[in-house]
Amino acid sequence: QVQLAESGGGLVQAGGSLRLSCAASGRTFSYYAVGWFRQAPGEEREFVAGISWNDVSTRYADSVKGRFTISRDNAKNTVYLRMNSLKPEDTAVYYCAASPSSSWYVYFEIYEYDYWGHGTQVTVSS
Repeated sequence: QVQLAESGGGLVQAGGSLRLSCAASGRTFSYYAVGWFRQAPGEEREFVAGISWNDVSTRYADSVKGRFTISRDNAKNTVYLRMNSLKPEDTAVYYCAASPSSSWYVYFEIYEYDYWGHGTQVTVSS
């Protein structure tokens, strides 16, 4: 079993940047596909970005393409989400999720992920 902990959230002005981190403990992160999701108040949780276990493949929601970048450092058991050109509509609680994987496929459905962090709040002011 793997435990996930997000960090790096905060309050930022529109146009600013943040980098979220998802640190794993309990097991090596190397053989896990990882995704970032977000949930705004009153909204359903939605996929933001995902990365395959071997860093070969990434996938992004249309709403963040060109602005967000997901990356991983397996030596540090950490996955990052770099968020640039932030907009007020990016305001949400951001969650990382992980699931064992041996393929290049990037999971993007909630049910495909077995482990979840508790989330970190990102607030973008206009």
